[in-house]
Amino acid sequence: MKKLSILFLLVLFISQMNGQTIDSLAINKKLSYKNFIVPTALLTGGIFLLNSTPNNAIQEKSNAFFGNEFSSKIDDFTPLVPLAQIYAGRYIGFKPKNTVFHQTVDVVIANSLTLAVVQITKNLVKEERPDGSNNLSFPSGHTAIAFTNATLLFQEYKDSNLWYASSGFIFATATGILRMANNRHYSSDVLAGAGIGLLSGILVTNYNPFQTIKFGRKNIASAFVYPQFGR
Repeated sequence: MKKLSILFLLVLFISQMNGQTIDSLAINKKLSYKNFIVPTALLTGGIFLLNSTPNNAIQEKSNAFFGNEFSSKIDDFTPLVPLAQIYAGRYIGFKPKNTVFHQTVDVVIANSLTLAVVQITKNLVKEERPDGSNNLSFPSGHTAIAFTNATLLFQEYKDSNLWYASSGFIFATATGILRMANNRHYSSDVLAGAGIGLLSGILVTNYNPFQTIKFGRKNIASAFVYPQFGR
């Protein structure tokens, strides 16, 4: 029951933070329930693995594979690689969907949303980390941010170059694996973080009330009155 409550609160929080429910977002023909299958599956899987025997078993196998002394700081930087790719793509020769300004608006909103959801959930669940350092393990913030930026990258360049657009998920996945290898997170934390990141990226790129902001008082005011759908 507790796990179901966490799932319900997470989905409700994400939808309400964006001012729309998943059903109302489906008004946009480019955004349907199919867009939410993968992130919801990841999030649900993470929640049901939480505090379970399989979760502990997976972590034990991870420690055995990487070694108990494994330590790397690479996972502090891999979440930022897709972010850099968002801005670098246009200089490589790929055509982005948006200007640098509007890319930045999406990045700020999506990452802020992800961090808010992650921090609130961490403080609600209070799961102890595998290394015992604190009780803020679930979900993985590094993984959530990595998948948020990877999703923004994908949405930005998927119509220009699918390979480049998808490459961010390599670094996002590597982030999750490294968080487990460093004994900082369980598989449940990583899966839930990935789900939150995907959801945040999808929602913000399809419904962002700040996306039409331009410099000037009149233009800024109109952005709040007339949110745009389906970029």
